Amino acid sequence: MLPGKSHHSPSVQQDGITAWYFGWNIVVVASVLMLLAVGLRLGIGPFFFPISDSLGLSRSLLSTIVAITMLFYGLAMPFAGWLVVRIGTRNTLHLGTLMIVVGGSWAACAETPFGFSISFGVILSVGLAFVSPVTLTPIVNRWFTHHRGMALFFLSTGGMAGLAVVTPLLTWTIDIFGWRATLAGYTAVLAVLTILGALFVMHDEAPVDADQSAGVDKRAADQTALPGSLRFRDALVTSPFWKLTLGLIANGYSMTLLGTHGIPMLIDNKFDASTSSLGVGLIGLVAIFSTIALGRIADAVSRKNMLAVIFFVRGLAFMGLVLVVTKWQLYTVAIVGGLVWAGAIALVSAIMADIYGARLLGSLYGISFSCQQLGGMVSAWLGGWGNENFGTHWIAFGSAAAILFVAGFVSVSLPRQGMGGVSHDSVR
Repeated sequence: MLPGKSHHSPSVQQDGITAWYFGWNIVVVASVLMLLAVGLRLGIGPFFFPISDSLGLSRSLLSTIVAITMLFYGLAMPFAGWLVVRIGTRNTLHLGTLMIVVGGSWAACAETPFGFSISFGVILSVGLAFVSPVTLTPIVNRWFTHHRGMALFFLSTGGMAGLAVVTPLLTWTIDIFGWRATLAGYTAVLAVLTILGALFVMHDEAPVDADQSAGVDKRAADQTALPGSLRFRDALVTSPFWKLTLGLIANGYSMTLLGTHGIPMLIDNKFDASTSSLGVGLIGLVAIFSTIALGRIADAVSRKNMLAVIFFVRGLAFMGLVLVVTKWQLYTVAIVGGLVWAGAIALVSAIMADIYGARLLGSLYGISFSCQQLGGMVSAWLGGWGNENFGTHWIAFGSAAAILFVAGFVSVSLPRQGMGGVSHDSVR
């Protein structure tokens, strides 16, 4: 039997030995790819001033280019979801790798704002969209039912590790080798690992019972999907879909704002570059451990309430980042923010799978994730425009806190659920 088609759950005994479930291999590899892809997507902060100085760009113009990257990143999301259904996860990742190599190589050699906008803003962004949660979340959902929340939280850990590991790493390598060599080398490593992971680990054919072990009550999984006759266009007009989409918009708005303008904002507030980078990276570092802890309880508590708490506390953290004036204050806010920084994407995808089932998840999630990137596009532009025209970061960071608070209140009104179950009477 091929390793990718093993039907064994971790708790199934074979000759007295607990079999390793292949789905966890997929989670590990997908998390590494998320680390690298999200790290580059959110790692524009260390590149910001070096690129601006090298290409002679104003802060608002470079912010506009970053906004373009988020626009094309978002627009490519539904197409990525469609490709996963049509050609499979492996081929979608290969296509994304090709675009990453082309876009990254061109951007590293770009000498004009136009060339950088096309290479970095369009080609590389579309490639990263094909190596993103839209591509990787559906395959994890297919391989997991009983431990779906935990698996998706572990997948989110990769994204948080990207923020924690890649941001300081990029700062260090840019200082030594320059931004062009750093960008070229980083995209090359991402391309090689994506090809290897796609070839040897990403198998779309999941076991019939996914990770349901012998003796596990399957009724919770059986009741999570709506009738198979539910059509995609019908699901688009249901209330939970747009409530969850609003949550992803708030998530994208806040994450992109921090990744793009977090370090410049802290530098403007009199922190040195190393301290600023460490403060932002600390959020991701704490999020790695908090994600593991949250993942273990995601299948045992109300997911909508967890999602609301994440949004509320993150909103407070965004206000705190603008108010801090000392290192210990910065690190304290970073730790608190890191505790809830992860999990929104994992919870939204898990709740969406609970409500609509795995059959529609790829297409619906592609639309929602596209909207998330549109939120990121707005915050990337607003962070530069607001500061340049009004001399304050409160416009961008204050609006992020407000949107997160709204998303928290909306999350509370999602269909009642717990242990992955959903009351479908409240879907419409």
